[in-house]
Parts: sequence; structure tokens; C-alpha cells
Amino acid sequence: MDFNQTCKKIKELKIQGATNVAVSAVDALNSLIQKSKANSRTKILEEIEAGRKKLFGLRATEPMMRNFLNFVQARAAMGRDAKEVKAEAKRAAKEALMMKTAAKEAIVRIGAGLIEEGSIVYTHCHASTVTAILKEAAKTKKFEVYNTETRPMFQGRITAAELAKAKIPVTHFVDSAVKFALRKADVMLIGADAITPMGVYNKIGSGLFAELARKYDTPVYVCSVSWKFDPESVFGHEEVIEDRNSKEIWDKAPKGVRVSNHAFERVSPEHVTAIISELGVYSLDSFIEETKKKYRWMFGRQ
Repeated sequence: MDFNQTCKKIKELKIQGATNVAVSAVDALNSLIQKSKANSRTKILEEIEAGRKKLFGLRATEPMMRNFLNFVQARAAMGRDAKEVKAEAKRAAKEALMMKTAAKEAIVRIGAGLIEEGSIVYTHCHASTVTAILKEAAKTKKFEVYNTETRPMFQGRITAAELAKAKIPVTHFVDSAVKFALRKADVMLIGADAITPMGVYNKIGSGLFAELARKYDTPVYVCSVSWKFDPESVFGHEEVIEDRNSKEIWDKAPKGVRVSNHAFERVSPEHVTAIISELGVYSLDSFIEETKKKYRWMFGRQ
């Protein structure tokens, strides 16, 4: 798939999920670089910057994509001429994808170890890392999963179907019945689209459900690669909440009815028990410090 086709698919939500968007964006930028006919270092770096900016503008709340693209761009800039720029970019894209795979494997291993025999796990939306954790845990333990539908796009149905296929007992709830699920749950696992000092940004409903979970003394774990941390947030930058097409909720709403369709919301730090990442299990503050130490380049340091 070429650069413009990938951009179109990301913009139209045909590619969804923070990890899928990030991986597709890296592939697209690398494709643009490798196909470039620029014969000077300056020219090809200008093309890379233009491509990066276009990808940045396609979706809000995508720090993992931004981090991936910044990584590739920084490595490409190490090339001394156009040919070396292409080679560096190709290596960086491959390295980024390898790190993503290794990180997810570590998270799955750590997360599966936290699932207890006979427990009830609650989750919202569809996070590939969360479902991978549950499927790994199910190899050695028996437990149940409660999950919510996640309107308006019903990503929760994808989760329920995937777990059922893996022979994991799952009970599916409408979003407004989440209280019945959470008051019986032993633990809440969710993914993340962005992590900042101000909290975790995830699918709409996540913040409210995490607040309710804490009311029931149910621990809330966010399962995410550390590359979803937004380094700009340490300077006060707040994630932009994507407001999607109202027709996803009500295709032909009556005249005079304005439909709000916020895609994400912030989970407050006090409602997050810990972040499960490839770095380990840490409180939000400790996770940020560990990320700074591990990925110095993310913060403009070598």
C-alpha cells in the first residue's frame, strides 16, 4: 500500500487502534522514503518532514504514531547523503516494529501473571494487548471476562467474539449496564491511546468506568507499550480529544438535535492503579520516570 492510500485509510478510520495506526504510519513513511527520487540529502529530508507532518495531521490522540515517526525521521537524518538516508530509514522502521513486537510480548507475559484463578476480569473496548494477555492467562488458569459493547462503533463486540473463539467465558454488557459488571469484577484491564502525567486517554467510557471501579475497590490496570507516552505532555501539552462524525451515533438525527461524538476521554491518575508496560508494573508517575530513562531520544536527549 502506498503512502497516500495509507493516509486515506487512517483518516477514514479504516485503520483503527493506536498500534495499528502507528505501524501503518511507519510503513507509509518508509515507503515514501524508499520511493523518493530525491538526489540530495536536503531534498529527501524535506520530503520526510512533509510526509511526517501529513501523517501527524490525520488523527488526534496518537502519540505512539508520533513517537514512531519521530524515531524514523531522527535516524534517517543520520544519513550523510540521500542513499544513506534511505538505508537509515529502512533500518529504523524495521527496528521500531521489532521493538513493538518485543514490548507486547513482555506486557503479555507480565499481565497474564496478574490474572488470578477463578477471577472475573472486566475490560472495555478492544485492545489487542489486553486480549493477548487474557488468551495467554487462559493457557494455565480459568477465569471469566465481563466486557462492554463500546458504542457507537461496538468495538467491545470484537473483544467478546475474539475471547469466545479462544474458549474464554465472556459476558457482554451494554455500556449503561457497566455497574452490574464492575461490582462483580476482581480487576479492570484497559488499553491506552495516550499516556500523559494528567492521566491516560482511552476510548470514551473508560474514565467513568475506572472511577466506578475504584468505588468498588477494583484495581484498574492500563496495558500499554511505553511508546504511547506523549513526551510533549511534560511541557503541559494536553491531548486533543477526537470528535468524530455524529452520524456514527445517529445517522438521521431530527433537525435541532446536535449529536456529540467524543471518541476518547481521560482516565484520571487517581483512578489508575498501575501501568503494565514492557518496563514492568509501575504507578503512573514511576512509569513516566522509567520511560524517560529507557527512551532518552523521545525527550530530545541521546
